[in-house]
Amino acid sequence: MKKHIPNTITCCNLISGCIATYFAFQGNYAEALLFLVIGAVFDFFDGMTARLLHVSSPIGKELDSLADCITFGFAPSAVVFSFLCSFHIHQPWVPFLSFVMAAFSALRLAKFNLDERQALGFIGLPTPANALFWAALITGIGQNPDALPPYFIYIIVGLLAVSCYLLVSEIPMFALKFKTWGWQGNEVKYIFVASCLPILLLLGINGLSAIIAWYVLLSVATQRKPQ
Repeated sequence: MKKHIPNTITCCNLISGCIATYFAFQGNYAEALLFLVIGAVFDFFDGMTARLLHVSSPIGKELDSLADCITFGFAPSAVVFSFLCSFHIHQPWVPFLSFVMAAFSALRLAKFNLDERQALGFIGLPTPANALFWAALITGIGQNPDALPPYFIYIIVGLLAVSCYLLVSEIPMFALKFKTWGWQGNEVKYIFVASCLPILLLLGINGLSAIIAWYVLLSVATQRKPQ
């Protein structure tokens, strides 16, 4: 029975992504963000549970990637698509550019499965971080798109291009994994964790996007590319 527990948690991640996608297409960005966060929690615990129960399996690894494609690839793309559709633009094809991010998220997940350098850190932006960035950003600014300037759509498209690059880039990024709890060797992680709460208190829901941007900048400034 216990061998099915991690896969059940992974399926809960996938279901959360499906629900987030539904809310995204409805334009309910806050609800979509909520279920992306829930999916991220399930994604955190499925691997941990498999290791604790000693029931890791190849099918679990494949299922995890498939679930992540939905929750952290397609769902955030749907959020951006819905937001871009709320603009009155003369190029109706522009919102569909958001789904390019879903393709790059899938490439990122496939790369992660094969890359043995990512045991203690990441190479490129993790898909959950990218998904939370977009869901939080759109939730913060998307409730009144008519108040935004017409050129804002091009800012979003530009940010999509940056996201796609970061997902498959060779930029090393730290993971919140601790071998020991001491300060030495964990300085960057503790600085990052300590800075998250003030950012959230200052910026509210937009703070989640700022935290992801801060994570990328801190990684670029401190991490060395593994050999």
